[in-house]
Order: sequence, then structure tokens, then C-alpha cells
Amino acid sequence: MKPFITVLTLVKARIAFKKATLLLLLLVVSSAIWGQATVKGQLEGLAPGEQPVLNLLLAKDSVLVKTTIPDSTGKFDFSQLKEGSYLLHITHIGYQSYYSKLIDIGKQDINLPPIQLIPKVNELEAVKVSAARPFIQKKIDRVVVNPDALISNAGTTSLDVLEKAPGVLVDIDGNISMKGKSGVVVFIDNKPTYMAAGDLANYLRSLPSSSIDAIELMTTPPAGYDAAGNAGIINIKLKKNTARGLNGGVNLSYGQGRYLRSNNSFNFNYRINKFNLFSNFSWNQNNNYQDLTINRYYYKPDGTYNSGFSQNSYIKRKFTGQNARIGADYYLSKKSTLGAVLSGFINPAKSGILNNAQVLDANNTPTALIKAVSESDRKWSNGSINLNYSYKIDEKGKELTANADYISYRADQIQSLTNSSFTPGGVLTEQSLLESTLPATIKIQTAKLDYVHPLEKIGKIELGVKSSFVNTDNTASFFDVESGIATPNYEFSNRFKYKENINAGYLNYSRDWEKLSLQLGMRLENTRIDGHQLGNPLIADSSFTRNYTGLFPTLYLAYRLDSAQKHQLGLSIGRRIDRPDYQDLNPFTYPIDRFTYYGGNPFLVPTYSYNLELSHTYKNKITTSLEYSIIKNLIQETNEQKGTVYYSRPGNYGRQTVFGLTVNGNLQPYKWWTLQIYTEFKNVGFESTLYGQTLDENRWYWYVGPTNQFTITKNLSAELAGSYQTRILSGQFLTIPVWQVRTGLSQKVLKGNGTVRLNLSDIFYTNQPGGDIRNIANSRANWLSKLDSRVFTISFAYRFNKGKTLNIRQSGGSESEKDRVRTS
Repeated sequence: MKPFITVLTLVKARIAFKKATLLLLLLVVSSAIWGQATVKGQLEGLAPGEQPVLNLLLAKDSVLVKTTIPDSTGKFDFSQLKEGSYLLHITHIGYQSYYSKLIDIGKQDINLPPIQLIPKVNELEAVKVSAARPFIQKKIDRVVVNPDALISNAGTTSLDVLEKAPGVLVDIDGNISMKGKSGVVVFIDNKPTYMAAGDLANYLRSLPSSSIDAIELMTTPPAGYDAAGNAGIINIKLKKNTARGLNGGVNLSYGQGRYLRSNNSFNFNYRINKFNLFSNFSWNQNNNYQDLTINRYYYKPDGTYNSGFSQNSYIKRKFTGQNARIGADYYLSKKSTLGAVLSGFINPAKSGILNNAQVLDANNTPTALIKAVSESDRKWSNGSINLNYSYKIDEKGKELTANADYISYRADQIQSLTNSSFTPGGVLTEQSLLESTLPATIKIQTAKLDYVHPLEKIGKIELGVKSSFVNTDNTASFFDVESGIATPNYEFSNRFKYKENINAGYLNYSRDWEKLSLQLGMRLENTRIDGHQLGNPLIADSSFTRNYTGLFPTLYLAYRLDSAQKHQLGLSIGRRIDRPDYQDLNPFTYPIDRFTYYGGNPFLVPTYSYNLELSHTYKNKITTSLEYSIIKNLIQETNEQKGTVYYSRPGNYGRQTVFGLTVNGNLQPYKWWTLQIYTEFKNVGFESTLYGQTLDENRWYWYVGPTNQFTITKNLSAELAGSYQTRILSGQFLTIPVWQVRTGLSQKVLKGNGTVRLNLSDIFYTNQPGGDIRNIANSRANWLSKLDSRVFTISFAYRFNKGKTLNIRQSGGSESEKDRVRTS
């Protein structure tokens, strides 16, 4: 019966996919009748790889109509133009700005005479680029964040930068949510990180903010991206110098909270003849602490108070990291380019946890004192290689790209847990020592093929296919140690193997009219997984296999209400999936301390979400959005109480709904003052049954994050920013309100080639998370954390740049698997 159901599911999916494809083709054909005049031209004298920006302006008021770049031969065109008078404006570093004569367009296509750009004297050595990129840029399918626009980002980590991005929240454990929803997939240079929340947070702490060029926030990513991530995708684009000659930069920083932090990086680029070499190296050390207090209250079935538990944990962590990325592009011809990128990291981490707890009776009188000491020494390393090839078929924009990736992760961890029990008077009654080794490996292989096909006057089609193969092997060996003799503990020891294969295909169509922009896509994904839990003398073998197929449509519309583009309406619709982390499917449990166990869940099913967003943008400065999402079988942390032990494990919440309003503004009240403000007011609701307890609740929350930037002199600027959020409902958790204020100064030095920045985060030491844990049978709990959040940082950045800017090539074919790696 199961094979028949699988075949039937595939047939239905193929029929739906064919219907969607037919709809796209009908749209393409029917839209042809709207085609209007085209302006074509040719740029001459450009060096290979140079791509100036061409802007077509209305002659009467210089309003921008369209923007394009030429192909590798210098040819360009502007299509679907209304009758009228236009000007062509061309800009490129190293060349003088070009303005054409008046271009009168009727109903016939126009071929412009060849255009020769005039080089500037002394080229880049006489050129200073003074225009600053805005912190936020809105596009039809994503929001782009430029971290260098904020002074307070200097000398920090990538995780710190993410926390300041509009709509992004990072909790104390490194879990990332976006616009009130969990399940975010994080990409690096269009390639997924393939790591679970804890490992991803540690990696982002090891990646200096100075390495980031831009962050793309996509709540409804296009069909070309994997469908994984019910809250969307965050794509972190690393800096890649694209100029000829030898160019690069160095970034150094020192930060001091209770413990020190230092984030340093160096990058260089060298272009000679047909070779372009690029690299980025970084070294960092981030030490911090967490002072965590947990209170638990236990009740009898009739609701009367029975006993309690109070614990304070002082957690000291030391993270160090070395990251390296080296790549090369070889220009085989004007049409084809071959590239390779090698990257990897070594991130050692040590942590020590000192727990002091009291067990209380019904009168809150201590009946026992517990002291636990946990030590962990872990090395998390990665190596990967990407091979990529691109071929520009013709000057009209037809292009074929291919990517292949091999990625390997390895974790080696040794930890120990010593528990000591005392009477209220301090007499030792019991002591135990549990030691463990936790090696893990993850091997990932992906291959991807993409094709772009412009349709003359009627838009563009993109299509592609992708396959990924994942193999993980996790071993947990626990030993009870007594009098120096280690005995295997089969309650916690286990070995879990996991295999996954995802095959996908997509089709995407986009087109621009005078007032309307459209992007429509469909993605088909088939997933097969096999999990095998190896047995031991205490536990028998177990295994599972699953196979499922899904269709994931996306739609974007942007409508400009007036020719000056003062008012623009937007619409996005999409369906997403969130698969369980690999390790989350491992059914075994292991102790975090004597009273808290973490376990996996082999019965997890994928999360599916349906997302709708309506937006209005005013003068490209203020965007107001109405958003609505339905999430089914949300994967999130759950808590169950058995006796005096809390079991924490991932589970499926039946239904989550999120709806509300967001506003993102970029204002300039005065020439010297820029205000970037983001706020959201949303309702989050959950409907589910967890361990026999009914969860049916919804709550509103409000978040606001203003950033003020002040230009004091030509070389001196300042920043004052902060954030505030009310209580937020997240499954069984209800957080407390938190707020924080930060400030910074930036001074240009060395003739503008260097910058010194001073930052102070969380000035009033108020960004301290906490909350309640609820909907647990006969129990409730709360927690409060004090973090090393007030940090003073001084940083220095220096850049050297010689040569003409070249076009950036994107490489990377792997998609959403990395975010689901869990090795601890």
C-alpha cells in the first residue's frame, strides 16, 4: 500500500507542476502584446569584466526609469519603453560620467551609435568614493542590510550584526527568528551553513563583522532557493574585492566586558591577466559568561504546592576561531569562467559550568543541597570545496551556471559531569562522575545546474535542478567513573547514523512593465531519509525511513502608482518547509545536569508554512507591511516534567499563526542626521497538545529599534541606537520585556584609507533575558539570565585599493542542508 501511495503522491505533484508550468507559459505568451519600443547600444573600449551602470532617465525631470549593465561584449538594451524623451546616463569607477543627447522614442526600436567612455586622469588614485550605502535597501523579494553603515558593527561578530538587522531576533541559545517566526535558514554566500542553532551561533561568533559585505533577509525566498526554512532565509554575503592589481584590507579590534573579545581579519584580491585570486582570513577570541537562575515549582494533581527546586548556574565560555577562504576565477574566454573556492574553519571552545541548587519541600525549606560541575572541551572544524562554471551563451543574456560542493564537518568533544549531594547542613551524602566522548562527522555533497533565458521584450525565465546527499554519524560514549574505574553507561551511550537525499527542480519567470513588476516561481522537492539508531546491551536497534514530495510556489508583485515612484505597492505569497535537524531525530537522551535532560525525537515531521505579505513603500524611504502566516507542525523546543527531572526535546506544535504590522523607515530630518527605524506589532498564537497539556493561546508583542547617525565633521561621525521588545510568546515559553542602548564614534584617518571606531554596547546593562516556562503538567518554572552584554570595543580598519573594479561572480551550489547539522 505504501508504494502505491508514494506513486500517487508523485503523480499528483507532477500534474500540479505541469499546470503551474502551463500557467507560466500562458502568462509569457499573453504578455507579449504589451511589448513596446526598445533602445539598443554598444559600449566600446572596456576591459574584460568591466560592467558600467547604465541609467535611463526621463528628460523632463531626470526621474530614473530603468537600470541595466552591458554584457561581456559591451552590448545593452532597454525594452518596453513608452513614447517620450529620455537621457542615458553611464557611470563607472575610473571613467568620466557620460550623458547622452536627447533620445526621442516612438513606436520603433532605436539603435544608438557606439559609445566610447573616457578614462579619468590617474584613475582610482584620484578618485574618492564618498557616497555611503544606506543601512537598509528594499527589493522586490528581499531586504538588503549593509552592516558597514552602522558604527556599532565595527569590531563585533557576525552574530552581533544579525541581532541589529530589522526583524531578526537571536535568543540566548543562538536560535534565530525573523519577524516573530522561528525556523530561519542561514546562508553564507548563497550556500547554507548546514549547522544547527548552537553550532551556527558559535560559527557566527567566530566570523568578524568586517568580513560581511551585505545581509539579505528573505521571508519568502525566490524559487531558485531551497524551500527550507519556514521563517525564510538570511543570506550573509562576504566581502570579495573585485579590483585589478593587489588590493585588500585589515581589520583589528579589542573589546572588553567582564571578559575580553578580539575579532581580526585580513583579505586580499589579486587580478592578473585571466586569473582573479581572492581570500579572507580571520582570527578571533570571544570570552563570555552567563549567570543563569532557574526556579521550578511542583504541584500535586489537586493543584496544591508540593515541592520546589532553585538552581544558579555560572557558565564561563571561551571561544576561539580561525577561518580561511581562498578562491580563484579563471576567465577561459569572454563567455566562460571557471572558479574554485576552498574554505574552512577550526573553532575550539571550552566551557565550565558551576551549578548550585536547592531541593525544597512544601514550606520552601531546603531538604538537600546539590553541587554540579560540568567541563566541556570541544573542537568543531570544517573543510569545503566548491567548483563552479559559468557560460554566457549569447549577448542577449542567456547563461548557464554549474556548481558542485563537497563539505565535511567534524566535532570532537570531551565532557565530564560531577554531581555532589549534601544535607542542608553541608554533609556530603552522595557523589557521582559521568564522563563522555562525543565525536561526530557530517559529509555533504551537492550539485546544481541553473539556466537563465531572457525573452525579448517579454521578461526572463530561470530554471534549474539540484541534488544533495547528506551522511551523518554521531557517537556518544558515556562512562560512570568510580574510584578511577570507568564503566560504560548504556542508558546514555548511543550511535546514530542518518542519510538524506533531496532532489529538486524549479522554474521562475520575471518581467517588468512601466508600472508593474512580476516574479512567479514554482519549486518541486522530493526528500528521502533513513535513520538508524544502533543498539547496545541495554537498548535494541531501531530505524526509520521516510519519503515525501512537495510543491512550493512563490509570487511577487510590485506596482508603482506614479511615474516618480513615490508610492509603490507590493505583494508576496509563498509556501515553505522546515525539516528537522539531523541530530534531533536521534531518540536517545543525555544529561545537561542532574535535573535537566536533553533528548531527540524520531517522530518529528516537517513544518509547512504559508506566508502572505502586503506592503506600501513611500519614496523608497518608508515601507509599511501587513503580514500573515500559518505554520503547521512547527518544530520547536518542548519541555516535559517527570518526577524532579525536566526533559527538553524538539517537538511539533500543531499550529502557529503570526499576523501584524511592520514599519521600516530611513529618514533624514536634517542633513547631518539620519534616522533608521524598524518596528513591528504582531500577534503570535499557538494551538497544540503537548504531553497531555492543551496549549491554546495568542499574545500581541511590540518591538522597536531606532538607529540615529550623526555627521559631525567630514571625517567624524557618531551613532546612538537601541531597541525595546515586550513579552513574546514562543510555544511553552513567555519571555520578559528587554531593552538596550548602544553608542559609537567613527573617525577617518590616514587620508580616508583608515577608520578608528569606538563602541559601547548595552550601556545600562539591561539586555538580560528571562521568562516563564508554562503548560507543563503539575509544574511551572521561570528563568533569568545575566549576560556579558556591556562591552567597550575599539577597532581599526585599513583598506588599500589599486585598479579598476570588476564584476562580482557569485559561486556556490549548495542550499539548505547546513542549518540542520547538530553535533551536540
